[in-house]
Amino acid sequence: MMADGVPCMWMRGGTSKGGYFLKADLPQDKAARDAFLLAVMGSPDPRQIDGMGGADPLTSKVAVVSRSTRPGIDVDYLFLQVFVDQAIVTDAQNCGNILAGVGPFAIERGLVSAQDDETRVVIFMENTGQVAVATVQTPGAVVTYDGNAAIDGVPGTHAPIPIEFRDTAGSSCGALLPSDRPVEVVNGVPVTLIDNGMPCVVMKAADLGITGYEDRETLDADSALKARIEAIRLAVGERMNLGDVREKSVPKMMLVAPPKDGGAVCVRSFIPHRAHATIGVLGAVSVATACLVPGSPAADVAVVPKGSRKTISVEHPTGEMSCVLETNDIGDVVSAALLRTARKLMDGRVFGRPDHQSDHR
Repeated sequence: MMADGVPCMWMRGGTSKGGYFLKADLPQDKAARDAFLLAVMGSPDPRQIDGMGGADPLTSKVAVVSRSTRPGIDVDYLFLQVFVDQAIVTDAQNCGNILAGVGPFAIERGLVSAQDDETRVVIFMENTGQVAVATVQTPGAVVTYDGNAAIDGVPGTHAPIPIEFRDTAGSSCGALLPSDRPVEVVNGVPVTLIDNGMPCVVMKAADLGITGYEDRETLDADSALKARIEAIRLAVGERMNLGDVREKSVPKMMLVAPPKDGGAVCVRSFIPHRAHATIGVLGAVSVATACLVPGSPAADVAVVPKGSRKTISVEHPTGEMSCVLETNDIGDVVSAALLRTARKLMDGRVFGRPDHQSDHR
């Protein structure tokens, strides 16, 4: 019974943090599951004081993992975004940061047998029907979180978890460019509507009256800017095949500028109503891909390397994220890979509120 708590592992995945659950341990009824997760996080409440959430969308996330019956797939992964100040749990997007913890979690829970040295975990992302392959460090067939890999936005170093994404174009919108155009003009602002793993609206920061180098606090305090961005977001939902996005966490809004620290492009990301401290993994992939779309706002400001294998360094408020994109003979992106890390923070049982307890077995 949920009154006895539910097994859960709390992990940092990339630059996000959240609860990792086995699917069988959660209520099978969606409404009951969502009510439980809202209670676990302490939502809706700006401080999430009565739950495990950290009062930020980046720390109010959930991974639901199960052994897969799909050919060639090890585990299925459903990402759930638990809103902080609204009673909403949504599966409308992927999360490539929380994805970084799925491989280690699956091995620790016995869903995947660890190999000596390293273990590849093939993950089906239920939100979008796409596949990712995570390589987990398992010396002596045991997961280790210690290592020398560093990612911006996370203190210290940890074991590297390279993640390769396959067939992510059009993951949520049905096409890489859902409007079939490299540039749309929305409310007077040229934008690119793109989905290479994460639905994004990419526009020049300068076209919105900012430099694109502002810090998160400055952007979050600019209510006029945020209102203008939200008006654009609401206007493009239908064009991106996402419908009414008023209560959805997608598309993400990406404001790009020329690089200033040796990268390929600089970005300030809204997710969608708050400025991101860094940038989401799949958001970075979509922005990097936008840099390769001729005539797009991102291509106008980006410094793109030559060759069919391109490392696109996406600068963000606290550092950079490098995306390795492989392109074919006509310039289409055929695969993307990034380096992430993860760390186990807690393994135990988590509790909802008494009014949400029920026997779900």
